[in-house]
Amino acid sequence: MTTARHGGDGPGTDRPAVRCAAAHALAGTRPVPYWLDDPEHRPEALPALTGDEECDLLVVGGGYSGLWTALIAKERDPRRDVVLVEAKEVGWAASGRNGGFCDSSLTHGFANGLARWPGEFTTLERLGQRNLDAIEHAVQRYGIDCDFERTGEIGVATQPHQVAELREAAEQAKRLGLDADGCDAGEENVTFLDRDAVRAEVDSPSFLAGLWFRRGVALLNPAKLAWGLKRACVEAGVRVYENTPARQLASDDATVGVRTPYGRVRARHVALGTNAFPSLLRRVRPYIVPVYDYALMTEPMSAEQRASLGWRNRQGLADSANHFHYFRLTGDDRILWGGYDVLYHYGSKIAAEYDQRPETFHKLAGHFFDTFPQLAGLRFSHAWGGVIDTCSRFSPFFGTAHGGRVSYAAGYTGLGVGATRFGAEVMLDLLSGEQTERTQLEFVRSKPVPFPPEPLRWAGIALTQWSLARADARGGRRNLWLRTLDSMGMGFDS
Repeated sequence: MTTARHGGDGPGTDRPAVRCAAAHALAGTRPVPYWLDDPEHRPEALPALTGDEECDLLVVGGGYSGLWTALIAKERDPRRDVVLVEAKEVGWAASGRNGGFCDSSLTHGFANGLARWPGEFTTLERLGQRNLDAIEHAVQRYGIDCDFERTGEIGVATQPHQVAELREAAEQAKRLGLDADGCDAGEENVTFLDRDAVRAEVDSPSFLAGLWFRRGVALLNPAKLAWGLKRACVEAGVRVYENTPARQLASDDATVGVRTPYGRVRARHVALGTNAFPSLLRRVRPYIVPVYDYALMTEPMSAEQRASLGWRNRQGLADSANHFHYFRLTGDDRILWGGYDVLYHYGSKIAAEYDQRPETFHKLAGHFFDTFPQLAGLRFSHAWGGVIDTCSRFSPFFGTAHGGRVSYAAGYTGLGVGATRFGAEVMLDLLSGEQTERTQLEFVRSKPVPFPPEPLRWAGIALTQWSLARADARGGRRNLWLRTLDSMGMGFDS
């Protein structure tokens, strides 16, 4: 996918043949996330909380952030009494419907991390790799069947200026000593691929170059990971209550109390993992905006279609545009194709009707066939969207409240599959008052720039989106607005 070809709706989607192919391919899609459409493996919901509970640690939120926090808390101290409450069912939101890219990056990628935390970047990369290793070990230790594959990811260039950017990133990785991290002797972790080399990995006429991070990304089934973590938590002794939204948080001299529709939990400590949804701490809300991301899933490919792509090493891929696409194979040779549109609704509104957006699905389908013309005739089985959180620095931030008895982590901006486990460790460190390598990082101690109130928030995001699309269409050249945001350490991404 390319920004020059896909700025705005993209010329590719304007061609009658592409429009027709996209409409045909979308006919009959199921309007639900593919990963969650799995009655064979989806566990039954656990009962809601009724009455009052007391515990050492209350975790609010049953996505990855909350699940990892509860599980690691029990790993650190099996005697700790832990309760987790989830407003609906574990994994129903972003944790169960994302692309399944489990990235070692804690900073939303190489470029963002190096630009924002140059002095800590090698440490953050090391901690990120260690975090991904720990996820892999946990999947093995708890027997979580989530199709975990340590395939790595290729960032692909689809415009000439992006080729130069990828080549420079490869050289930076080598200068920082990251090109061999985690790899066997003689193997590079970060490998620049020219046009022929990248098309030998995955064949598309759009691809001009690539940058392969061999050890930094695993692919997995996100819903099965969430369901597996839920099982591991329950087996470790965590009391999990589903369909139990947390309504209000308050504290006294001894405990922190959280009210739910039919009861209340009093705890010594509380960890908040609500991410895109309004935080129980009002002070956190200005740092987060909820945005909507969309994805398609194809039907399984035939042997001939699969062979036409190559893709023998099964890497995840993402293009290098501001409005980018991410795509990957599943275990049964489907292709997940997502991204590009990032939609914000005035007032930070979250609503179920935003989960389906036909105009975005048609746009994505057109881009798909523009990228892989050899797959003409392949149909999509599922089309869905949903809300994720983003912040102005594109990566998580952390903090405490109520005298250090409440901790939070938020702002993962689309890379939470892996980074939420690191965030769980930070939240538990903060609650314990322990000084660790993690809590001493500027990355952990600092906050992003908050978003302004409405209507400035909506206007600023709209102008930023327009400017990013314009930069994509003009060879990556950033206008005055984007350069101003850069100087302020602000941005908008997914």
